[in-house]
Amino acid sequence: MNAMIAGTIAGAAGTIALDVTTYADMALRGRTPSEMPSEVVRLLAQRLGLSALATPSDRADEATKNRRSALGALLGYGVGIKIGAVYGCLRPLPSRLPLGVAGIILGGLAMAASDVPAVKLGATNLAEWDAPSWLSDIVPHLVYGLVTASVARALLPRDSR
Repeated sequence: MNAMIAGTIAGAAGTIALDVTTYADMALRGRTPSEMPSEVVRLLAQRLGLSALATPSDRADEATKNRRSALGALLGYGVGIKIGAVYGCLRPLPSRLPLGVAGIILGGLAMAASDVPAVKLGATNLAEWDAPSWLSDIVPHLVYGLVTASVARALLPRDSR
């Protein structure tokens, strides 16, 4: 199997695992979903002059809020899948790392890829996050990394590892 395709599949599997972990956390703790992805979409739309999506949340209609929520989720899938594809392309280099280390690195990259733009856009302030907020971000991204690394290893032939 082509390494980029294997990485893409692995990134998709990791992204699904991240979502499952996030929704399980929401179900267990009864917490609401994060508004950060929607706010990132709103702020990006504002910068790009897309007024239909840039309306402040307190004045946006339900359809606009739903579109932003969907686009935020789709951006997350794009990030997760792209990180997996790049991981696949970089192999066999990362395959020399123990699986746990590769998973932590991939999870950290995915977390940075979502949190850094959110901070730069002003959608969140990491200094204001409490311990449960950090855990609800770190744990799903760690799961993403471990699943992505595991699936990539399973899909690639031994000689490309």
